[in-house]
Amino acid sequence: MTDITYSIVEHDGGWAYKVGDTFSETFPSHEAALKAAKRAAGEQEQPGETEGITYEDKQAVWHQEVSSGDDRPKTHVQDSE
Repeated sequence: MTDITYSIVEHDGGWAYKVGDTFSETFPSHEAALKAAKRAAGEQEQPGETEGITYEDKQAVWHQEVSSGDDRPKTHVQDSE
């Protein structure tokens, strides 16, 4: 099982959550970013439909694969305060 951590960070004059190298939109307060991160983390753990996905990797190569709807990651929210 994959573990994914959402980190709350200062970003662009406000606050955001970050997963890996990717930032969310900027929120006006730490509390708003934390609430959004908890919501996103919870949604990511929910099972869904098995479906095909297409994505581009860091080398600009496109991939296609099937994502099982019940193969969900374990998520964590790491708060900086």
